[in-house]
Amino acid sequence: MKPISLLVGNDINNATQQLSWATLLDRIIQFCCVGEVERHKDKPFPLLYEEIFLSALRKSHLDELKLKTFIAEQVTAITSNEIHERIRGMRIPHIMTTNYEYSLEGAVPKRNTGLVRERIYSVFRRSQHEDTTYWHVHGECRSPQSINLGYEHYGGQLQQMRNYVVSGTDYKTKGILKDSLEYRLQHGKVNYQSWIDLWFTTDVHIFGLSLDFSETDLWWLLTYRARLKYYKQLPIENRIFYYIPQQFKAASKFKLDLLHVNGVEVVDFPYESSLDYYRLVLDNIEKG
Repeated sequence: MKPISLLVGNDINNATQQLSWATLLDRIIQFCCVGEVERHKDKPFPLLYEEIFLSALRKSHLDELKLKTFIAEQVTAITSNEIHERIRGMRIPHIMTTNYEYSLEGAVPKRNTGLVRERIYSVFRRSQHEDTTYWHVHGECRSPQSINLGYEHYGGQLQQMRNYVVSGTDYKTKGILKDSLEYRLQHGKVNYQSWIDLWFTTDVHIFGLSLDFSETDLWWLLTYRARLKYYKQLPIENRIFYYIPQQFKAASKFKLDLLHVNGVEVVDFPYESSLDYYRLVLDNIEKG
């Protein structure tokens, strides 16, 4: 049995009353003094963020670091609930999250233990809490510049990820494996120096994440992994599971079809309440 890792999204915060994305967006618009910007459901979030920031930039030359610092302050108010605490208690070796705050850890990490000191992007960004390594794949509150929100940041993050997987790195850090992950998979030289390694070597359980198509970095990783496995026939034997409430399956068929063709296994459970749903998800993970 392969070791397991988790990828946890923001919806676990919504299992109890927390800061919603809609509320956060309204506060960002108010902070930027751009009330003319329409928060429309059909606007992909990274592009909506660009609209908000560029409107504020043209109006008042807003410093983006000030905006991201404001966002970090807002999401820091999110606190742990029963689901966060249970995840911590499971002692999973590796937990990835798209969240910026530290409700999963239960405390602000003392330091970033990544092999590469990253200021903006998050390929190596990690911290240790008790027996678990936490990977904030879209940045973290402690380093506001790393918070991945806009299209520009997503593009830069994807560039760093593709270099890591396809062409290798040229960092000077001692001890880092610089060959591409693709090459290392072929020659059995894979370690856990980046959260990307986990997607090819551990059974990944994804939950609390809508995984909509604005998550271009994660969708690229899924599709390239599938190409390496099925086209180049590299020895990729781990499994990836995506959890979804049963009543959302029909409306999400287009997305689930894409997950299936990329080798992702969909797991569904009934949804009576957020807490009950995530209890079932974690029960399933614990049972293996």
